[in-house]
Amino acid sequence: MKKALLVFLIICSRILYAQSDCISAISICGNSDISYTPAGPGNVLEGIGINSCLNDTDNEHFSVWYSFTAATSGTLAFVINPNVDTDDYDFAVYGPTTNGCTSLNNNNVFVTPLRCNYNGTGSSQGNTGLLLTLPPPPPPNTNGNAGNQNEWSPHMVVQAGETYYLVVDNFRSSPDGFSLTWTGTASLSSAFNDSTLAPFPFVTPGLPAANPNDPNEVTVCSLATPFNFLSLSTAIINGNSSNFKVSYHKNTNDAITGGNPVTTETVNLTTVYYYRIVYQDPVNPTNPMNGCFITGKFKFRNGSFTLTNATLTSCSNNGSGTAMFDLTTATIGAAPTDVLKYYPTMFDLNAGTNEITSPAIYQFVSAEGKIFVKATNEFGCTATAEITLKFHPLVPVTDASLRTCFLQTNPSLGTFNLGNAPVTTLTSATKKYYPSLTDAVNGTNEILNFLTYTAPSGVIYVKVISAQGCYSIAKVTLTVLSPVYSNVLKDKIICIEDKTSLDAGPGFNGYEWSTGATTQVINNVGVGTYWVKLKTGDCITLQDVKIYASEQPVVSSIDISNTSITVNVIAGTPEYKYSMDNINWQDSNVFTNVSRGDHTVYVKDSYDCEPIEITVVVPNLINVITPNGDGVNDVIDYSALSGKNGLIFSIFDRYGTKIHQADKSNGFKWDGTVAGKKIPTGTYWYSVTWNENDKKNTPFKFSGWIMVKNRE
Repeated sequence: MKKALLVFLIICSRILYAQSDCISAISICGNSDISYTPAGPGNVLEGIGINSCLNDTDNEHFSVWYSFTAATSGTLAFVINPNVDTDDYDFAVYGPTTNGCTSLNNNNVFVTPLRCNYNGTGSSQGNTGLLLTLPPPPPPNTNGNAGNQNEWSPHMVVQAGETYYLVVDNFRSSPDGFSLTWTGTASLSSAFNDSTLAPFPFVTPGLPAANPNDPNEVTVCSLATPFNFLSLSTAIINGNSSNFKVSYHKNTNDAITGGNPVTTETVNLTTVYYYRIVYQDPVNPTNPMNGCFITGKFKFRNGSFTLTNATLTSCSNNGSGTAMFDLTTATIGAAPTDVLKYYPTMFDLNAGTNEITSPAIYQFVSAEGKIFVKATNEFGCTATAEITLKFHPLVPVTDASLRTCFLQTNPSLGTFNLGNAPVTTLTSATKKYYPSLTDAVNGTNEILNFLTYTAPSGVIYVKVISAQGCYSIAKVTLTVLSPVYSNVLKDKIICIEDKTSLDAGPGFNGYEWSTGATTQVINNVGVGTYWVKLKTGDCITLQDVKIYASEQPVVSSIDISNTSITVNVIAGTPEYKYSMDNINWQDSNVFTNVSRGDHTVYVKDSYDCEPIEITVVVPNLINVITPNGDGVNDVIDYSALSGKNGLIFSIFDRYGTKIHQADKSNGFKWDGTVAGKKIPTGTYWYSVTWNENDKKNTPFKFSGWIMVKNRE
């Protein structure tokens, strides 16, 4: 950008008034090219033709005056090129001089010029000027044109510090201008070449146009707003001396003369505007660089742009009333290079407050409403747009319930087809199943076997997802139907030889017995284990029932005392009945006046089943022995009972002390002695015990008293 200014350097000058007079000659700064269109002879009709090659009667036509000072010594030449080749431009060079125009004329009649040429259009098609190939003429030069070759004149040899004046005149007085370019080894003085005053390049405002041959373009954000041209000056001066001043103009002549400056106006995109940088040293008014200027040009480009309001639609999942929005995805027509800022209100946007900053832009949680966005392009122009935040339609869900039958192997569990839960009417929805609400929200621990989900009574959650990816969550209550048992059907106890009926009770939808029967009641069934399948709705409960054989009473022992029999019974179910003929029954377990010998005792319990029977032996009772050796009643002998299990015959004195035990070792006999000695005559007690040879091994006890008469 800094170098671009050199392309547009047009002309240098010191004069702010009419440049068609010598006194207001344009001061050339440096070897800058010149471009100008003379429009008249100036305020003074100066006599430049009397002592020169120019016509002494016409004098000036459409003319312009320039002054220049050599900064270095050397050769100097120039070419004047008319914009229209048929134009006839003439020129004269005066000097050197140290007193300006005053020393060049007398009563407005100018001295003989150093160079002069009035030749018309020739082989150079209207061009004229000084050529380096033509040597300077020897002095004296009386008419300023010695050494001319048609439209060309010899070059000059100048010394540093010399000042010259150049007048260019359009002999045809046409409205077309010319350009002038310098050649040679000499350099002309310029404040713009002074590194002390201008250490930095001057910067043409704006940016390069698409076509490199077009002027730079200054971007404006509004063509309707008047543009302040002075706002460009600081950037143009670019830190150089404050003695450089900038003015703005609408044509090249005004840029050269400084006339008709523009400060503020509404601009358009077609007009080429010019800027003029002029040097003025307020401390040294006679500084030869004062009034030196350069010009450049620029245009305007429209940097304004508009945005499009947009709508973002997101999911308000599970009826939360808010959704997550990515504001950067709103199609508002912004360019990729635009800087976007987001605000909750237009007031905040205008004030630059409460900006929604990253990363919240990408994860902005909001209810339905509006967000306001401000875009700034690379030219600093801004535009705004509204982003309307909307929700996708809520996914409709309703809580549901599922019931299933218990598992026979574990009645607390059931197998559910979760897909049957009527949680939504949205046909295109995707459903996923989770054991908890947290899992459903986070998408963790998904139930994959939802068609055969085994669980106890409880709840699961269904995430219902729409085609837009939105979801709502429904709760499904799971109920395992417990087994429904018959409270009528009970285990029974019967006599083993009997038959009975089983009743499952009313209220079931169906019955299936292990016997194959399908009725509520089955009859004529005996002891055993049975089952029935009871149908309640679609569930079937398997209930077992047993028919037990009643437990038969057991004679635990029989006590025989003289002619009485006491039957002791256990087991079975009281009350018991007793008989000695299986015909006549009594409640008492004691039989009296029983004769000696074998008898049968019958016992039955409250079930009145077939009685049990046991054989009872009432031994022949001996109450007196006289152990005198006469062979009559000398001993007590129970050897007849030796076939009984565990037969023991014990003798006790009146104090209950056992004094003798008869068993297998002594033949189950007692002879009235203890340890071989006769006991005193008296009454003694005895008992005989054994176990009957039956499957119960019934114990028997026979007891009584005995008189022992011993004679000394």
